[in-house]
Amino acid sequence: MRILAFSTLAAVCLSGAAFAADFGPLISAEQLNAQTTGPDAPLVLDIRGEAYGQGHIAGAISAPYERFRGPETNPGALVPEDQLEATLRELGVTLERPVVVVHQGEDDSDFGAAARVYWTLKSSGVSHLAILNGGMGAWSGAGLPLETRANAPVPSNVDITFSHQWLATTDDVSTIIGGEHKAKLLDARPEAFYQGQKAHPQAAKPGTLPGAENISHAVWFKDPTEVMDAPSAAEVAAKLGIGKANPVVAFCNTGHWAATEWFALSELAGVEDAKLYPDSMVGWSQSGGQMQNTPGLMQNLMNQIRGTD
Repeated sequence: MRILAFSTLAAVCLSGAAFAADFGPLISAEQLNAQTTGPDAPLVLDIRGEAYGQGHIAGAISAPYERFRGPETNPGALVPEDQLEATLRELGVTLERPVVVVHQGEDDSDFGAAARVYWTLKSSGVSHLAILNGGMGAWSGAGLPLETRANAPVPSNVDITFSHQWLATTDDVSTIIGGEHKAKLLDARPEAFYQGQKAHPQAAKPGTLPGAENISHAVWFKDPTEVMDAPSAAEVAAKLGIGKANPVVAFCNTGHWAATEWFALSELAGVEDAKLYPDSMVGWSQSGGQMQNTPGLMQNLMNQIRGTD
């Protein structure tokens, strides 16, 4: 009987290990629905905020996106490590249990929230992560069940050390612009921002990083709400001249669209040295760093009058 019990336990452990090994970085609504119960069920973090109360996946914990963002004056800034650790403990996050990040799934911009939370969790040391591809839109579209009862998280005692492996700081970007370090700077924003015709309200001025290439976050979607699969992302990256060994730094206005770019390159296309510059153009412009495509005073005034800035 002891041998049988040990064998059964081993089988369960091996099953759990296989589950974790095959987990993410994207998960479909149907796949998640098959895994929401049982001992190996992932922790589902619903980052939609108030929409959580209107219906969510059974067992999901409300984890509003704002809790993973910086202050209003610089939303892309990193949350202080001690504050982030306290948030993850409150939400019941551990470094071992798989986590699924769930966003609304309205459009390609909305995915950036899930990607930013994914990047934050991975940088915090969470081992197994996935984003629900298509978000709650895909879940509802598949006719899967919802609940409205709020779920109370089971707090954890997780300890984190935020990794810089996937992080580019303002100093790092300065060394790239100054030629001390080689990496492709990828502006994930729509072209109007790259060209200096529009700017985020908190940016000191319009424009982009010197030498940056404009690769919109939208190129990584197979339709307006679902990200393409890994082979397709690798193919797109190759067509864009980004090989797996090319160092790249993705940025946007506040590290939101850029998180999608980082996710597609790092997690799907397999680019080994892909980093996110979370402060992005808001933080960079506020620091007084050198910029490109910044319009002159008169052109900037005309852009504001036309409502394009």
